[in-house]
Amino acid sequence: MKKPTTPEKRQQFFNWNGVFIGILILLLLNTLLAPYIGSSQIKDSDYGTFISELNKGKVSKVVIKDGYVYYDIPAAKAKNSAKSSKTVSPFMTPQNEPQTYRTPEVNDPQLIDRLLKAKAPTKNGKVEISKEVPQKSSPLVDFFVWWILPALIFWWIWRAGTNKMMKGGLGGGGGFLSVGKSGAKVYAESDVKTRFSDVAGQDEAKATLMELVDFLHNPKKYTSLGARLPKGALLVGPPGTGKTLIARAVAGEAHVPFFSISGSEFVQMFVGMGAAKVRDLFRQAAQKAPCIIFIDEIDAIGKSRDQAMGNDEREQTLNQLLTEMDGFDATKGVVILAATNRPESLDKALLRPGRFDRRVIMELPDLEGRKAIFKVHLKDVKHEDIDLDAVGRATAGSSGADIANIVNEAALRAVRLGEKAVTTTDIEESVETVIAGEQKKGAVISPEEKRIISYHEIGHAMVAAMQTGTAPIQKITIVPRTSGALGYTMQVDAGEKHLMSKDELLERIATLTGGRAAEEVMCHTCTTGASNDIEKATQLARAMITTYGMSDHFGMVQLEQQRNRYLGGASDLTCSPETAKAIDDEVSQIVKEAHAKAVKIITENQDKMNAAATILLKKETITGKEFMEAIGK
Repeated sequence: MKKPTTPEKRQQFFNWNGVFIGILILLLLNTLLAPYIGSSQIKDSDYGTFISELNKGKVSKVVIKDGYVYYDIPAAKAKNSAKSSKTVSPFMTPQNEPQTYRTPEVNDPQLIDRLLKAKAPTKNGKVEISKEVPQKSSPLVDFFVWWILPALIFWWIWRAGTNKMMKGGLGGGGGFLSVGKSGAKVYAESDVKTRFSDVAGQDEAKATLMELVDFLHNPKKYTSLGARLPKGALLVGPPGTGKTLIARAVAGEAHVPFFSISGSEFVQMFVGMGAAKVRDLFRQAAQKAPCIIFIDEIDAIGKSRDQAMGNDEREQTLNQLLTEMDGFDATKGVVILAATNRPESLDKALLRPGRFDRRVIMELPDLEGRKAIFKVHLKDVKHEDIDLDAVGRATAGSSGADIANIVNEAALRAVRLGEKAVTTTDIEESVETVIAGEQKKGAVISPEEKRIISYHEIGHAMVAAMQTGTAPIQKITIVPRTSGALGYTMQVDAGEKHLMSKDELLERIATLTGGRAAEEVMCHTCTTGASNDIEKATQLARAMITTYGMSDHFGMVQLEQQRNRYLGGASDLTCSPETAKAIDDEVSQIVKEAHAKAVKIITENQDKMNAAATILLKKETITGKEFMEAIGK
């Protein structure tokens, strides 16, 4: 068959195909349903009932076919006939028509004689008898119905999908099976309601992206000087910092269509489909220019080809993306924004100027940024005067998503307590809920264990209070939490800290060992409660040596390489086994010296430890102010 060339001929081709396949389907349905057509008014009966009705002279007609005996009883007599065991159809029999029953044919040699002798409610008083001999269908017809016809149906479905895909190239305008379509969510300019005012805590990122918005609004302002629109900007930062949100805000401020797709949606099982999706995405974007394309988690397809990718489809998709970014005209106003948490894993060719011209870093917000984020999320929550400075300092290290969750938890807490508005206390408690989990009010702890936990937490606080470079104590509690913590000591810095000295790190390690030191000095034992303290103290001591260069022995030598900076910061040692052993020895020495310092502080302040622990045992939760008053400081 000649391939259709114009859209009209192609449509006519598909119309004729549709008519042809419709006729084939009707033939197939007619063949399959023929035995059941016309049987909607037949009721099932049993052979004994049939013989009984025959002997009573109620049967007017008998037909034997397909292993069944069909018999008719006139309507007037059917009213008094026996009830059938099963109704084949829910439709009622017309009053003037005889009711037809059927019963399985049994091996009854006397059946014919009974039928000939029986009386019937007919004009001649005889039962009308007939028997249909089953006819075998032609093998040719069976072969056509059961093999050729289904094959033609599947061939037509495949042909229709393939021809639709070929429109405008693979991945074109919408095909029957949607194979090769980009799958991007397209938002019209009127649908994107997000603005830069909805994004807080990322002032530097907004300033960088505002230039893209201005370029889309006033391209002549830049082109008159020979400047060109950056093709792409890569948004980099930890999870929850608002990368997707700020991309939508750019589209909302620019009033242009917004294409949103995840990098994983390009990855397909069939080779070539991912590349087809890339082509289709850029084709649609060119039609709707000016517009913004946002690819979230671009590392799913943009991993470095130096690594053993082991997936030809992923590499083909990346190659197609690189080609498309080189091929489209930046003067048309198509801007590509991409987001990732792992920029170090991206291919160098993807990051070069001309593809992603800018890298926008979106770090965790500082104190002022967190306060601004709280303001944004509190706009939709009924609240009283919130101490933003206090809650901002209490949420150090939190992302925008974390703060949104904290505000929501505070609103839920206010509802549970029957409050009319969210208060600062609700937010502070929700911070603890997000960090340590809900309070386990039903937990049963023995008095001795409760005493050990109290001294453990007071030990942390005492060591922190007796040093000069540690953060002030905010709260001490021995109420168990769902995270598994039996208690904790919260410290909050008075201001935002960007650097930490070696002495401050050593004091922090000493504070972490204060819980175990208090158990040993005050309770003359040691428990498993210090496991988390040991983990943090060891990590901090190791980082001092391998990352921060604070070792007298090794000095400023990189001994550890960090991976996934924005996803937890896992690291690998880059040294010999002998050096690794020396690192372990020095880490052990740092922690031992910090522990000895903590033991000394607690030994010298046992009376103050007893006074503070007594208050904590009684109240279960005390503030930093109450603790400082208890130790007379």
